[in-house]
Amino acid sequence: MSRVKRFEQAVDFLVDDVRRTTREVDVDDLDVLLDQLEAARHVVIFGRGRSGHVAQSFATRLAHLGFKSYVVGETSTPPVSDEDVVLLVSGSGETFSVTLTGRIARDVDATVVSVTATPDSALAEDSDHVVHLPVETTPTSGELAPLGTRFELAAHAVFDGLVAELMERLDEDESSMQDRHATLE
Repeated sequence: MSRVKRFEQAVDFLVDDVRRTTREVDVDDLDVLLDQLEAARHVVIFGRGRSGHVAQSFATRLAHLGFKSYVVGETSTPPVSDEDVVLLVSGSGETFSVTLTGRIARDVDATVVSVTATPDSALAEDSDHVVHLPVETTPTSGELAPLGTRFELAAHAVFDGLVAELMERLDEDESSMQDRHATLE
């Protein structure tokens, strides 16, 4: 018997869950988000905790695609205006610093987009556009994917899928993206 039985169960569960969740995302919502990103002067991204790490990964890929993308809290992030998109990532949609960032962005007339598992959250209510990731909760999910793991993995997959879509829309390829990849790491 395998000593990593729980590991195998968890991986199978997570892969199936990400596939199911991403297939249930409204593609029209994704299309609107893509149009907003393409029209933005700057894309400023924020999330906290592991959702924040996923958000930072997406900001990096956008920079590789040639977008002027930034992460809230970095000293090089420019002021936000009505020409910018502020993309906020929160599974609960109730994380105080994320919802506060959304309200501040709205006050300067930036376009606020939220990616959340909770479409009736405070974050979603304050957003111009919402991408809902329909993550289900089941009794066994906490044993195989604790806390926000299901949302975070689904968000990461959605963002990477959007990168592939943007590559096609912008006629980018891995070579052109590599030209924008960091040389000092």
